[in-house]
Amino acid sequence: MSKPAHLRRDPRDFTGGGIFGLPGTPGTTGDPVFDERIKDLVDDWACGRANGLVREMIVTALKMGRDCLAEGDMKLYSRSLKEMRRASIVFGPYEDERKLSIFGSARTKPSEPEFKAAVAFARQMRDVGFMTITGAGPGIMEAAQEGAGRDGSFGLNIKLPFEQGANPHIQGDEKLINFNYFFTRKLAFVKESDAIAAFPGGFGTMDELFEVLTLIQTGKAQVVPIVLIDAKGGTYWKTWFRFVKDHLHRLGLISDDDFHLLKVTDDLDFAVEEIVKFYRNFHSYRYVGKKLVIRLQRPVTPELLGHLNAEFIDLIEEGAYHTSGALPVEDEDEPHLHDLPRLICSKKRGLSGRFRQLIDCLNEH
Repeated sequence: MSKPAHLRRDPRDFTGGGIFGLPGTPGTTGDPVFDERIKDLVDDWACGRANGLVREMIVTALKMGRDCLAEGDMKLYSRSLKEMRRASIVFGPYEDERKLSIFGSARTKPSEPEFKAAVAFARQMRDVGFMTITGAGPGIMEAAQEGAGRDGSFGLNIKLPFEQGANPHIQGDEKLINFNYFFTRKLAFVKESDAIAAFPGGFGTMDELFEVLTLIQTGKAQVVPIVLIDAKGGTYWKTWFRFVKDHLHRLGLISDDDFHLLKVTDDLDFAVEEIVKFYRNFHSYRYVGKKLVIRLQRPVTPELLGHLNAEFIDLIEEGAYHTSGALPVEDEDEPHLHDLPRLICSKKRGLSGRFRQLIDCLNEH
């Protein structure tokens, strides 16, 4: 049985077009003979459409070697590339699955209400078709993987000096990935997630949450639903939200619209609905040149188009919203999305919170 449209996740550029917008011409070593040898090597290895990018990576590696970089730097770059490759291989077979990253403390005990809430939430998200990604450790991470089940979860374990072992719900699973670096691990969290949920936690949880918010606010990552979940009656996120409002917002360090990027709740049903409804009509988006292309499940009606041009014109750099089929460059890069109806505009950069409101409007119609 095929999945409902809002649960199918096609391969996408999590940057919203930034990756497709990168130059496609391979770099050069500065030596035409070496360039030709690299080209022949990659052509023989048969990397398909990735040939040019593989040549560019080889050229960069050769330049780094000739730059006589410190051994520690070279080890870092080599190891991080291997970690990113490993993550892509593990996630590859699950490209058509919607995924949710869950953050939270490693110190939360099974007897605590936050642990039980994380188990119940991950179980509910599994029941509506989302797989769970966690940091693979104890506490909230273990709770979420217990709720999602071994088959429905991924573990992104970080190797620490005091050794964080994987929890028993993911230990030994093929979907467990071990990372040496936090930055490669966080890239995997953001790149593979269609939604973010955070339970109470310490520095690590704050780091992960603020990184996601920063990437989305600055347009470096796509807008996705973010829910901050307390156990019933808990005040952790309410207190956090009050700090953000009383200090960051009061001082003008963030805008009113930034608050549309997240929801704070102690109601698990509300948290589940907040994520599921985000994909009721909205599918994905990317930039093609200066055009923002929003892919949808259902066509935009003339009435809705008029409403968007009246209520969300502040997001437009020039012109107006209009409907379209797939653009030629989309068919080249993402032919699997050809049949989805489009809404296109020349959007101002930034304004991610306001853009989230636009997505909500599209999902309501």
